Amino acid sequence: MPDGRVLRGRESRRVVLQRAVDLASADGLEGLSFGRLATDLGVSKSGIQTLFGTKQALQVAVIAAARAAFEEAVVRPAMDEPAGAERLRALVDGWIAYASEPLFPGGCFWAANLPVFDSRPGPVRDALVEQQREWRALLADQVSGPDADLAAFRIDAVLAAANTAFRLDDDGAADTARRAVAGLVQGVS
Repeated sequence: MPDGRVLRGRESRRVVLQRAVDLASADGLEGLSFGRLATDLGVSKSGIQTLFGTKQALQVAVIAAARAAFEEAVVRPAMDEPAGAERLRALVDGWIAYASEPLFPGGCFWAANLPVFDSRPGPVRDALVEQQREWRALLADQVSGPDADLAAFRIDAVLAAANTAFRLDDDGAADTARRAVAGLVQGVS
């Protein structure tokens, strides 16, 4: 049984990460700082720095937390559906809900951060790329035929465009995204 300090540390880390994910979805991972988090949460900067060590370690932890929230909201519910067309529809519907409601204040966490780090080698980019690859692989697994990877790429592109439309208050974005995806995957089994 962990002692009280360990439990308090875990809870502090969870609270900091939740706030940091929200900030990074709106302002990007580059906008994160120990000082801003400390001010927002009413805690000491050194206390947050003790939890994470470096800004890069904080950024990687934020990506992991955003990924866990995304998987819980979008992926896990879709896994109850049979593989193929039904699961793909559930993944797309889950993603649309994730971005349109939205799960994070800035909309899609990945859309806010991938473009900033796509040409910056290092652990932050690696964590973002890994999530992106796994997401597309999951989509491709639901599509039959030799062009499954291409279909997954196109679906991901449609969803990224939908995120932008949601941020610009396009009321028809969800319907447009669903229609576009349906047109892309007529060969789904």
